[in-house]
Amino acid sequence: MHLFGNALLALLLAHLCTDFVFQSDRIVREKKQGSLRGYLKHGFTHFFTVVLIGAAVNPGWLWSFLFLGIVLGLTVIHLLLDWTKLSLVRRGWVSDNPQAFLVDQILHLFTVLGATWLMVMPVDVELLDWIRWLRSSDRKILILLNVYVAVVFGSGYLVRYLTKPLLDNKEGNESQKKAEELRNAGLYIGWLERFLVLTAMLLQSPTSVGLILTAKSIARYPELKRAHFAEYFLIGTLLSISIGILGGMILLKVFYGTILLEK
Repeated sequence: MHLFGNALLALLLAHLCTDFVFQSDRIVREKKQGSLRGYLKHGFTHFFTVVLIGAAVNPGWLWSFLFLGIVLGLTVIHLLLDWTKLSLVRRGWVSDNPQAFLVDQILHLFTVLGATWLMVMPVDVELLDWIRWLRSSDRKILILLNVYVAVVFGSGYLVRYLTKPLLDNKEGNESQKKAEELRNAGLYIGWLERFLVLTAMLLQSPTSVGLILTAKSIARYPELKRAHFAEYFLIGTLLSISIGILGGMILLKVFYGTILLEK
């Protein structure tokens, strides 16, 4: 009855994993340079990730030519969207900024919705029953994985886009290499930070969020004396924590039926 929901979560999880977990910096560089090899690597990763996650959710899909055909079409469209965005950025027609990132991800989401619809063709009654469906225990694991991957990895690139101008504008006297190393360190720290925040929220332990923020501040205390770094650190940290809390609220609603913390 809820095959549409299962398929949607499976395809969405595959997209998030492909774009934010399995896509290496090297593949991104190759795609930005217009290298066919980079697109082929990304395409193969996307196709097999969708197939494997789809088969884990519904083993019967693995032997369905309809499913495999839709996945192949989705992969091609995914690559076309990536190529279009990067081509526009390379030609200077579009800026590589948070707005472009969000529009790109929204377009990918619509392709996932379209592919899911073609796979399942749900009836209106099934779609109207989604509220109860989201609370059912056999779907919680898919929702949990989607939220964790989106918040921990996906939002990291959004935070990076939003804070990038702070370093570009303020780090004029420092080497570009040092600024890039700082951004990369912030990205990796942010992954761990949001993972801990999400887990703390899921375990209904809000005080742990304060401890995470305190520990991070102590570790960075010597560098906070520099005004430009303090701005970068505070804005990036508050954005990261806020996204983690928002994701935690979604998990609380799904697992406990309320966003209120009991502890």
